[in-house]
Amino acid sequence: MHREAGMNLLVIGGSYFYGRVFLMVASKHHEITVVNRGTYSLEQFGVIHRVGERHDPQVWAGCRGQYDAVIDFCAYQPGDIACVLENLGGSTGQYILISTVDVYRRGIGGSKGEDTAFENRRFPGEAGEYIAGKVALEQELARECARKGTGGTVLRPGILYGPYNYAPRESEFIRIALQYHVIPRYTDADGRFQFVYVKDAAHAILACLADGKTYGRAYNLVQDEILDYEGFFQALAEAAGPGADRLPMTLEQAARGGYPIPFPATGAETELVSNTRSKTELGMTYTPFQEGMGKTWKAFSHVYREDHGEVKN
Repeated sequence: MHREAGMNLLVIGGSYFYGRVFLMVASKHHEITVVNRGTYSLEQFGVIHRVGERHDPQVWAGCRGQYDAVIDFCAYQPGDIACVLENLGGSTGQYILISTVDVYRRGIGGSKGEDTAFENRRFPGEAGEYIAGKVALEQELARECARKGTGGTVLRPGILYGPYNYAPRESEFIRIALQYHVIPRYTDADGRFQFVYVKDAAHAILACLADGKTYGRAYNLVQDEILDYEGFFQALAEAAGPGADRLPMTLEQAARGGYPIPFPATGAETELVSNTRSKTELGMTYTPFQEGMGKTWKAFSHVYREDHGEVKN
């Protein structure tokens, strides 16, 4: 496969959603080795695919050498970054960690910039474990990159949406609209939240590659609009066009009826961040939400085919 001259990249993860969209964009211009568990085929992207788990030393046998950058989509636990850098053996120019805006201290109000203090409380459940893990990994990245002489860059996306997102978020509402011809309206939800279109987030990685100005820096990735549930459902209705009725319900009724509530539902849950640094330093321009939702609807309408009242995958 012919490619334009580019960099030698190592991607950890990369077969699901954000990572997959990044491979779709980056594999056209760069030589890429992917290490993951092999859940989905990556043959169509022309990458070198090493199937295995990062803490298995044997998976790295074919990966030793020099990489311009490592892009890590699936570091979740302390030690995950040190493991990669230790096993590579060669020089690594840059390590890009995909983190989350959830690392920031909760409940302090305002629009948080990248220098806001980390959350240091441990919350229960999977969400709490996820946040604590990402905080620890950002700290680990700084230590390990300093020790190895590698440039470390952190990207903190907000709520990712777009084609290939099979998490029960916007795709589930699209499925409901196609199958039942209804779009909910949560009448008592006052939470606000910030999305980022997945292709924008993929281009943010490209903007960081081999750019020394991004070393030691972190970037929030969120679109310009701040949405609430009413705005989200309205955008979904406009993407759907005529034929889907709005169905008012309270949050309690939604929960009882099995409708998802995937985004912050109340003002108390609202946590907002600033995207100024990503726009000024990375040159990011974010896809307007209505445009991105239109593309997402179109993509998933080919997945959830309507056939006599049933939806087929």
